[in-house]
Amino acid sequence: MVSNDSEPTRIPTRPPVAPAPVIGITTYLEQAQTGVWDVRASFLPKAYIDAVTDAGGIAVLLPPQPADADIARAVLGTLDGLIVSGGADVDPARYGQARHDRTGAPRTDRDEWEDRLLTTAIELELPFLGICRGAQMLNVALGGTLVQHLPDIVGSEAYQPGPAQFGETSATVEPDSRLAAVLGETAAPLPIHVYHHQALDEVADGLRVTARTDDGVIEAVELETVPFGIGVQWHPEENAADRRLFAGLVDAARAHRAERSATASTERNTP
Repeated sequence: MVSNDSEPTRIPTRPPVAPAPVIGITTYLEQAQTGVWDVRASFLPKAYIDAVTDAGGIAVLLPPQPADADIARAVLGTLDGLIVSGGADVDPARYGQARHDRTGAPRTDRDEWEDRLLTTAIELELPFLGICRGAQMLNVALGGTLVQHLPDIVGSEAYQPGPAQFGETSATVEPDSRLAAVLGETAAPLPIHVYHHQALDEVADGLRVTARTDDGVIEAVELETVPFGIGVQWHPEENAADRRLFAGLVDAARAHRAERSATASTERNTP
């Protein structure tokens, strides 16, 4: 057979691969030293970024900044999921209490920023995960309160043994919770890394407690009115061998993006 050299070579086409979900992570704003510089800077431990990328997401940092509802909507409109990270104590004035001697100095810029992001994420049903301070911020944003110094209640420093030293304990997860579904197993207590001297006290309306330690400390809550809204008091990013929570968030973020794209396509094609 004589070949036709003018006929172009046909390359098999492949379906387009959807990009990984984009997950925003709130950051600290601290005085930081690097090289010759000693300046205020956005800061986040790399463990958070690794946890997102290990789970198949793309991490984007969200430093504290002035924001109103419109700005929060603009920021979250570019994301598929949100993580509110750990950090400094929430200002007790936000939940109507005077400051305990052991409560850290207020970080009102971060409090306001994360409150806006959380309440807007709930409005948009954007999947979110609160970690340590993030779980506390979720509770306060929805009207709950905090125990300002947990050793006053439990009688020990077990939940924050020392500077930069994580405590190790376990929590019992409610078997019919979204958290249990994400983890995939709840029969045995879940080993966790903890670093908090505060804890949830009065739980906000709409939040369900889904994990506690043996001494009754709340370690997880979830908002059942949204597809994925979980707050954990422990630090799952510190366990590189267990990325289930982050994989759950990334999966929910992927589903949220697909639903949002389908809705936008329908609206474009509707006369």
